[in-house]
Amino acid sequence: MNNLLSNIPAALDEEFFETLLSSEGTRIERIISRGHSSPAEGWYDQAHGEFVVLLKGGARLEFDDGEVVSLAAGDWLNIPAHRRHRVAWTDDKEATVWLAVHYP
Repeated sequence: MNNLLSNIPAALDEEFFETLLSSEGTRIERIISRGHSSPAEGWYDQAHGEFVVLLKGGARLEFDDGEVVSLAAGDWLNIPAHRRHRVAWTDDKEATVWLAVHYP
């Protein structure tokens, strides 16, 4: 049986990205962060939508319009295509586990 909260690396120099399923423009991935954030000058500007669920840990996303969203376990968010955003903060005390669905 597969489990989204198992096999979490003990130490991470970089965020961990794992594609779980990919099909015709849709990709589901597990992301694991521990104190990681986007580069200060970097914004994601994706050509696809992204539905994210925070399964464990804590995170904060910033959007280029000034909105800041804090996420805790169980929170989800839909980010439309081309809505510029960045990961401002993730918990450095425990792994933050995301489930991301990228869709057309």
